[in-house]
Amino acid sequence: MQKLWKAGKLSTLLLAGVAMTVAVEAKPAAKAEAMPLMLQEWTGPYDGVPPWDKVKPADFPAAFEAAMKQSKAEFEAILNNRAAITFDNTIKANELSGESINRLFAIWGVHSSNLSNPEIRAIQAEWEPKLSAFFNELQLDSRWFQRVKYLHDMRDELGLDTAQLRLLERTYDALVRNGALLKADQKSELIALETELAKQFSNFQNKVLADEETFILLTDTADVAGLPESFVASLKAAAEAKGKTGWAVANTRSAIQPFLENSPRRDLREKIWRAFISRGDNGDANDTNATIAEILKLRQQRAKLLGFENHAWYRMADTMAKEPARAMDLMMKVWPAAVARVKEEVADMQAVADKDNAGITIEPWDYRYYAEKVRKAKYDLDQNELKPYFQLDNMVSAMFDAAGRLYGMSFTENTGVVPVFEPKVRTFEVKRNGKVIGLFYLDNFARSGKRSGAWMTTYRDQNRLSGKNNIVLASNNNNFVPGANGKPTLISIDDASTLFHEFGHAIHYLNSDVMWPGLANVPRDFVEFPSQVNENWLLTPYVLNTYAKHAETGEPIPQALVDKIKASDTFMQGFATVEYLSSSILDMMMHNRSEPISDVKAFEKSALAEIGMPKEMVMRHRLPQFNHLFSGDGYSAGYYSYLWSETMDADTWAAFNEAGDVWDKETAERFRSMLLATGNETDRLEAYRAFRGRDPDVKYIMKKRGFPVPGETTN
Repeated sequence: MQKLWKAGKLSTLLLAGVAMTVAVEAKPAAKAEAMPLMLQEWTGPYDGVPPWDKVKPADFPAAFEAAMKQSKAEFEAILNNRAAITFDNTIKANELSGESINRLFAIWGVHSSNLSNPEIRAIQAEWEPKLSAFFNELQLDSRWFQRVKYLHDMRDELGLDTAQLRLLERTYDALVRNGALLKADQKSELIALETELAKQFSNFQNKVLADEETFILLTDTADVAGLPESFVASLKAAAEAKGKTGWAVANTRSAIQPFLENSPRRDLREKIWRAFISRGDNGDANDTNATIAEILKLRQQRAKLLGFENHAWYRMADTMAKEPARAMDLMMKVWPAAVARVKEEVADMQAVADKDNAGITIEPWDYRYYAEKVRKAKYDLDQNELKPYFQLDNMVSAMFDAAGRLYGMSFTENTGVVPVFEPKVRTFEVKRNGKVIGLFYLDNFARSGKRSGAWMTTYRDQNRLSGKNNIVLASNNNNFVPGANGKPTLISIDDASTLFHEFGHAIHYLNSDVMWPGLANVPRDFVEFPSQVNENWLLTPYVLNTYAKHAETGEPIPQALVDKIKASDTFMQGFATVEYLSSSILDMMMHNRSEPISDVKAFEKSALAEIGMPKEMVMRHRLPQFNHLFSGDGYSAGYYSYLWSETMDADTWAAFNEAGDVWDKETAERFRSMLLATGNETDRLEAYRAFRGRDPDVKYIMKKRGFPVPGETTN
């Protein structure tokens, strides 16, 4: 994980996706102070592991204070070095600094994302703005820039190797991009903007989380009629955990989606759907619309101050796409075909509803329910028929096996050997070709205080520079609903795809083999590429035949059912694509403008009308709950990156197919060594060209989604 003043933007450090980037004076201590536990070097196996069993939230403020003092001291030691300025005593020294604060933020990230509670949120609200301002001050210190600039100006005379030169150039470019050339008063203004943004990011995240901790309580058995037995049991268990009698439907995607797919009660589908899509948009204390407007205003002010036309140009300066138009061009190539497919899907659903004499017109809360009816009619495939074959534990074994077959990796469970932050977290020792390369944490289940969605993070990244810390500590975090009463946890194909997706991120970082920490982080529009590639192996014959076994009988999934899955491979791709792309397009439209939006609701409505959003659908993430955009800068003007990455993913999957075997070890090793292991040591588009021999071709993503390919005829 990069230090805040390294080549990456400050917010890259945060595990929680929140910018943690007030000035705090380094006060000389009267006597030596003991280093807080959360900054101390980790002990135990695997080059040391986080001491989850000893961490107390109340200790964070003191740890943050100590971390800032230590960071300031490390930084001053570099700046005050009286020897001639060299790459080693400047860039290398910076790369070797900050290990203790990285340990602290690894622990903090888990508490703010996986273990949030009122105490954590109060600490977050107080300290993230302070940390933001402090680290921005370090980054903007003119003494630091002058040292880097001196080296940058002489770079051709320093005898640097390719990686050192790239690190130096990226460090210099990032400093310039983020304000190093500003005047003193402008730097003060920038720090104030970043500090206020950190505050607003925290506000947004906590408001959405508060709405996601609400639930809809069902009290009549008729309310859960038609729902799968295992799902009903999980809703009952959720209610009991809250001290309620009945069935509790949490206001999170993992609970809402299966309810919408299965409940014949249209009134309840609408009620639950409205609660879900209204998160952050209820006109109450947790309403986020004003927060979003303030974030947009601050982002535009920052972009202008830094010399960029707007936030989109600022955020995309260090991406593969480089500029907003290229991202929009890709999205608009796919959008018309996706909308056309939605119209076909709606027509099919309306026909089923009419045949059933439902007397309705398809609305957004009907889409998933009637889509399942169409799936059954068209392909004789019922999602609930599939679920017993997709046991969570079996799918975990499947993803491990696939990584072994492709990359020579092995995962041996050692839960109980190292501390964990929650009793249900599992751990696994990771080896590649017999050598230990990592420790993998798996936090699979939804619970109160855990943010929604799924994500991967690392507690420690690999680098060869320090001579240690080559054992990666990686974590996958999901929000599956556990099986009730000790029964196996059954997941949908979509959930299994999510499992493989997040594991693809872990594979990426576990296979990292870079010298310089500052060249470990890849551009935003490359990040999702390895994870999306990994999804492809889920539905391969080997994985299905080996791991898709019935939860009760143990029988493997019948070939007839596999054939139905394959036949329906592109089913609902219109819905999935429009749901995602509408969110991505609005993200870019919102940030690629000179005047920030003040009326968020009005913008969302008008922008969706402008692009022709089907009335039967809503965005995957409506703006009031769009954590990717407003709990930090991470994916802002960057949500397009999933499509950008999927374009490379589809093209890469074509490479495996062209090899004649999707398990081809030579292709897998080229993919691993050229694209996974190399971090950002070379330009990522150049690295892809080296792997594939050309740029990625958009036709493969169109084919993957079942859309017409311009210039090609269909049979």
